[in-house]
Amino acid sequence: MKDRSLGERDAAHFVHGYTDLSENREKGPVVITRGDGVRVFDEDGKGYLEAASGMWCTTLGFGEQELVEAAIRQMRKLPYYHTLAGRSVTPAIELAEKLASLVPIPDARIFFAVSGSEANDFLIKFLWYYNNAIGRPKKKKVIARKNGFHGATIAATSLTGLTKNHAGFDLPLPGFLHTDDPNYYHGAKAGESPEEYATRLADSLEQMILEEGPDTVMAFMAEPVTGGGGVVIPPPTYYEKIQAVLRKYDVLFLADEVITGLGRTGNYFGCETFGIQPDAMTIAKGLSSAYQPISAIVLSKEIYEGLVAGSDAAGGYFAHGATYAGHPVAAAVALRALELIEERDLISHVKRVGAHFKERLEALKEHPLVGEIRCVGLMAAVELVADKESHRMFDPPGLVAKRLKQRTEELGVITRVVPCGDSIAFAPPLIITEEEIDEIFDRFEEALAMEQ
Repeated sequence: MKDRSLGERDAAHFVHGYTDLSENREKGPVVITRGDGVRVFDEDGKGYLEAASGMWCTTLGFGEQELVEAAIRQMRKLPYYHTLAGRSVTPAIELAEKLASLVPIPDARIFFAVSGSEANDFLIKFLWYYNNAIGRPKKKKVIARKNGFHGATIAATSLTGLTKNHAGFDLPLPGFLHTDDPNYYHGAKAGESPEEYATRLADSLEQMILEEGPDTVMAFMAEPVTGGGGVVIPPPTYYEKIQAVLRKYDVLFLADEVITGLGRTGNYFGCETFGIQPDAMTIAKGLSSAYQPISAIVLSKEIYEGLVAGSDAAGGYFAHGATYAGHPVAAAVALRALELIEERDLISHVKRVGAHFKERLEALKEHPLVGEIRCVGLMAAVELVADKESHRMFDPPGLVAKRLKQRTEELGVITRVVPCGDSIAFAPPLIITEEEIDEIFDRFEEALAMEQ
């Protein structure tokens, strides 16, 4: 066993997600063994600038000792206890208070979970319970968006609008619907302005609600900026018009802030960046900078009171719980992560270096294969197209982006390929410097030049 590489040992027993399983079995993965700041290192000692923050999540970089020490302190004090059946733990209480002070939902109530997928799944379950409790048993359908990504559990994958994620899994479940992807670059008609496009999409959503029956449609879920679907930034007036439709038919707005929350867009939450007033939110990834698995569901007081009513009707028993909800070590690390964002004024830092990030991205526009640049804060995508004038995609899609990602990685920078067309995504740790941003795009430009 000791003579086999880590990759060979991995291929023998480890099942990976979002991976070519046959290729992994034959070649094994790249094994990352160490991290420091914005960099990670593989088993051979090669260093990479991690321009995707792992999975959009290591906002404070790798090796942040303040988070390590927070975990150690809590491990020594209380390594685990549950928050079920009338029990609680200090870090979870303090974290709930802190989040409630930050989110754009007044008098918010917080439920903790382990992952973004789990948070989105639980949220739908809570809202079904809520509507039963307040006497609306038919109002259960959820509308999400094509190309949106909301997770890997059964309900979260049903919310997800990527057909690749549905194929072979018998998903989506009934009652999960998908409206238009607000991708102006590919979706607009000839001569249609961004505002006109936003109006058309809002009208389309309204038509879907009417066709389904407003008394059956419970909620609309969206990422403020679509992450896995290509870093799609909706056009101006889109959220204003969408929210007007939702209010008209008493449909809840659920904001999936799993990627966009806690600084990624240049504000604490994407909802603030885009003028969204959500009824509920889900947060994960940056909540602990991924140092511990933790997520949060943020509920309005109205929704929470519905849960209380349902609990009262069931004889004082809210029949939902999770062994690791509010895990004391995860909560302690997340609380320290939020404190570090404040202490280091990281939001201002993102706005400052984000301007340089965008400047370097904009410089790529003249390349003959670059169709569109999409950027907000420290979150961006470069979309490659076969024809710039017509916006025609490559056929088959995905191969050019995959090749470019591999070349960039050979040059020491890790990016992400998103599963829609040929887009390369960037979402570096929020602690990144302007010099490190230059390193990312110097290497990316070098790899891109090989495609000409």
